[in-house]
Amino acid sequence: MFASPQTQYRSPRAVFWREETIASGQTSLAARLYAPAEIADDAGLVLHLHGGHFNGGSLVEGEAVATMLAEAGAVVISLDYPLAPAHRFPDALEAAYGALQTLGKGRARWTSKRAPLYVAGEEAGGNLAAALAMMARDRRGPALAGQILFSPMLDACLGTYSLRAAHAGPVGCHWADGWADYLGTPDKAAHPYATPLNASRLAGLPPALLITAQDDPMRDECAGYAQRLQEAGVTVRHHMQTGPTLWPGAYAAAPKEGSCLCLACNHVTEFYSLTAPP
Repeated sequence: MFASPQTQYRSPRAVFWREETIASGQTSLAARLYAPAEIADDAGLVLHLHGGHFNGGSLVEGEAVATMLAEAGAVVISLDYPLAPAHRFPDALEAAYGALQTLGKGRARWTSKRAPLYVAGEEAGGNLAAALAMMARDRRGPALAGQILFSPMLDACLGTYSLRAAHAGPVGCHWADGWADYLGTPDKAAHPYATPLNASRLAGLPPALLITAQDDPMRDECAGYAQRLQEAGVTVRHHMQTGPTLWPGAYAAAPKEGSCLCLACNHVTEFYSLTAPP
């Protein structure tokens, strides 16, 4: 579904952040907590995976998106997941899943025991968030209220029109380089957790919010994933922002009236409301 935000952007809620350490299996990962100055009793808890191309990105670079997710009305844990090529698939994903389990079991530490749990991410982080939704389904938990994907990297083939329009050919392309560093060998691209767009089984996934833009290189694979999710019976809200958004800088600046993140904030607020438990 393509739609415009139903409400005008309001002044951002005051958001604070602090450093956190999140247990993941037998290790711990650095993280940041972002939260509104006043946390509602029913506020959700979001595990956020920052952007980049699997081989880059950081908590600092993910600050604008994490702040927006908190402004929309949730407590956000932004995770410093391991990067390729030192850590190839599925290292980052397994680390993120371990952190998700920690959030699921101990959510009262940050919100409330019954807080809805979400995964979210942009670019490579969007890939990890989509794969986490599959892992949580397949491993029977933790239960997710939704997945929030911003310009997710979902297909290693790099053959879409929107990518070609971005002059992103297979040679000298940072998307291609990122995929190569992440997968290590081409055969790993066949795994549904590596390339969610090519997964054969999408039924049973939590509701999805997908946000992209007309000038986004990830536009076509994002639209393709939204369509496949809908065909599998998943509740989907798919928003493609029109006009120039100056991607990829759209996800690097604080929300302001009319900006990419400003519009996304409205969509996320609405999504939280629609997916919150009764």
